[in-house]
Amino acid sequence: MTQEYLTVTTLTKYLKRKFEADPYLERVYLTGEISNFRMRANAHQYFSLKDDHAKISAIMFKGAFQKLRFQPKEGMKVLVIGRISLYEASGSYQIYVEHMEPDGVGALYQELEERKEKLMKEGLFAGPKQALPRFPKRIAVLTSPSGAVIRDIITTVKRRYPIAQLVLFPTVVQGNQAADDVVRNIQRVEELGNFDTMIIGRGGGSIEDLWPFNEERVARAIYQAKTPSISSVGHETDTTIADLVADVRAATPTAAAELAVPVLSEELMRIKERQARLEQGFLRQIQRKQERFARARQSYVFRQPERLYEGQTIKLDQLRQRLYQATQQIYHAKEKQTLNLSHQLQQVAPIYRVKAAKQETSYLEKRLAEKIQQYMQQQQQKFQQAVQSLDLLSPLKIMGRGYSYTTLNDQVAKSVEEIQVGDELVIHYADGRVKGKVEQIEKETE
Repeated sequence: MTQEYLTVTTLTKYLKRKFEADPYLERVYLTGEISNFRMRANAHQYFSLKDDHAKISAIMFKGAFQKLRFQPKEGMKVLVIGRISLYEASGSYQIYVEHMEPDGVGALYQELEERKEKLMKEGLFAGPKQALPRFPKRIAVLTSPSGAVIRDIITTVKRRYPIAQLVLFPTVVQGNQAADDVVRNIQRVEELGNFDTMIIGRGGGSIEDLWPFNEERVARAIYQAKTPSISSVGHETDTTIADLVADVRAATPTAAAELAVPVLSEELMRIKERQARLEQGFLRQIQRKQERFARARQSYVFRQPERLYEGQTIKLDQLRQRLYQATQQIYHAKEKQTLNLSHQLQQVAPIYRVKAAKQETSYLEKRLAEKIQQYMQQQQQKFQQAVQSLDLLSPLKIMGRGYSYTTLNDQVAKSVEEIQVGDELVIHYADGRVKGKVEQIEKETE
């Protein structure tokens, strides 16, 4: 058997495929100490993760690295989330880091990812998003009454759309009571039912500070709310579950206010522009109608109305002539059709059919009489033949030649075995019968 040798490239591709096909390596949660780290500005980062007994190469692409809120350092213990794959060029396996944080808050990040995955499977993130009303009258704001969030929202709304009414629902946005307070105020907004938009906001902070907005009950309250919602939690790089469930996510409170209301001066200018365009369009319509009216007044129809009917009169005469001709053609065609039908009717008149039937009846009666006579002659001949045959076989004719037969008790005696001495017998002849008594029986011997 010839052994097939693989190339190094083929083997490496096979191993890479094994790494990528393993579901346990698609998402790995790993803890370790950073090693061989050298900061590369605006580029991908290459380093290692190690513990007391092993080391693994790691790569973090530029997009993921720029989202970090801390500066990695040599020897720092971190928690990373990523996937394991094989780098074909060197044949070494490594972890592609998607998220990294200092060790200590990793449990929260893992819980957050698991909660995101659960809610995503339930469809809370991909559910139908409500459109924000373009011109809201009342806006509910759920945030701390003493923070910079409410001041930024009030300033932005007054500057852009001062006719909108802002209603503050003082809300605890940090701590153990924050999630319940957020849910309670969302339910209050829904019970009142007279708000066009709802803004849920707070400033930036650590994952622990923003954790109330990652609670499942907060996410479900936002998802079930009928009022269109804007989530503005944390800074632009922070993404909470509330941001994913809300109808619209804003990076900052100012951005939330800008999304909630238009610029009144721009809208008024737009209305004036449309008003001017409408007036111009209306004036153009009036001008075109006036021109059409002037042309209509100069038309011969109004100056010489009788000309309006000249063409119709000529057309009426032509139609009358065509109608007469068509009527004559139809009449002649119907007359010819009537003559043909009359001729055909004469040919199939009942009197002719009756005469023909009488002739056929007479002929058939004659044929029937002949057939009956022939049949009777044939039957008579058959009868005479049957009589002759029967006469030839008649016992009477045989008895006329001197034969007779004997009966005992009205039964024909066929053998002397049936007769005993003393029996009364009747002997039948052709011309009569003789009664006698047996005195002696003689049997023939062979």
